[in-house]
Amino acid sequence: MSAEPVRQFANLEAQAQRIMGVFTHAGYEAVAPAIIQPAEVFLDAVGEALRARTYVFTDQNGAELCLRPDLTVPTCRLHLARGSQAQLPARYCYNGPAFRFQAAGADLAHPREFRQAGIEAFGAPDAVQAEAETLAIMVDALSAAGLDRKQLHLKFGDLYLMRALLNAVDMPASWRSRLKAKFWRPSAFRAELKRLTGDAASRGSMLPPALIEALAKAAPEDQDAVISAHLEGARLETFGARSIAEITEHARVLMDEARAAPLPAATAALMEAYVAIEVPCREASGKIAAIAASAGIDLARPLERFDARLERFAALGLDLNAATFSGDFGRSLEYYTGFVFAIAAPGLPQLSPVAGGGRYNGLMRLSGSPVDIPAVGAAIHTERLLAAIDGGVS
Repeated sequence: MSAEPVRQFANLEAQAQRIMGVFTHAGYEAVAPAIIQPAEVFLDAVGEALRARTYVFTDQNGAELCLRPDLTVPTCRLHLARGSQAQLPARYCYNGPAFRFQAAGADLAHPREFRQAGIEAFGAPDAVQAEAETLAIMVDALSAAGLDRKQLHLKFGDLYLMRALLNAVDMPASWRSRLKAKFWRPSAFRAELKRLTGDAASRGSMLPPALIEALAKAAPEDQDAVISAHLEGARLETFGARSIAEITEHARVLMDEARAAPLPAATAALMEAYVAIEVPCREASGKIAAIAASAGIDLARPLERFDARLERFAALGLDLNAATFSGDFGRSLEYYTGFVFAIAAPGLPQLSPVAGGGRYNGLMRLSGSPVDIPAVGAAIHTERLLAAIDGGVS
């Protein structure tokens, strides 16, 4: 082995000890989740962008497995494996490898195998305090590793705010769900807004016009028969597929979409205005409130939580002068449900943050929990951190 990989390994190990020291000192239990994980959990939870970059394989028993693309889901599964204790608050930390395919090729900022050092907190009674502490601990860990905290740039987003705004406007429920799903990809979100403001033809439908008309004329109790007749006429088999009742329910959704009026231009403009926000975090609350008020929408409750979080950040000594709020920032992992953040370091591209995380209240249920368990966490990309300390990526 040449001298450079040996030096890199030694530096990563020394860096990991300093980071893990910060985590354990803060009361997080060090754990080592399994590297090989059931693929289904990840493919359901991580979202489209990361799903395509996950290394998936089938073992000799036919089980579909994957190399973990991050350590949050494995930590959730580890916590649930503790049985009844999983209902109790718990805090974990870890340092270990994760694996992601890099379509543009691997480089120093984007290796196929990389280390994550992170923390996860489950069941914390004070959600805002847990979020503030998560960010503060991340900054402390980066500082302990050798970065100047005054040079870090914090970027915030808030999916809770975005969803509150979407829930407040009038549109078919399926459109709302689709916009929420596309929020992770800003260009796709804007394209969907544009499509929904068009006429019925531009919005399109998977249902033939004759079937839409027949469903609309039929009483609800007769719509199963309409669907059955259509499938029989088209010689489409339902064996091994969804039931007639399930197909009918989906057809009703498509019918309602096809017959719905276009999304008002004012509603699309409201959503466009929100995702276009890019301001210092102290200005964000007023900006969001003004946009909502222009449409007669009251976001007082989610904004109160947003402001309280900023106050907790300041109380923990975080410098918010270089912090930005971005309306279209949601992280690339689709399991996040509320506050999200990324930390950029000097010498690294803005799209390659050295650390990030946020709240993911729905992930524990996706991981197998019978009940929702509030959770928040964050991770450091340790190779990027080492590159930033060494002077950045050329």
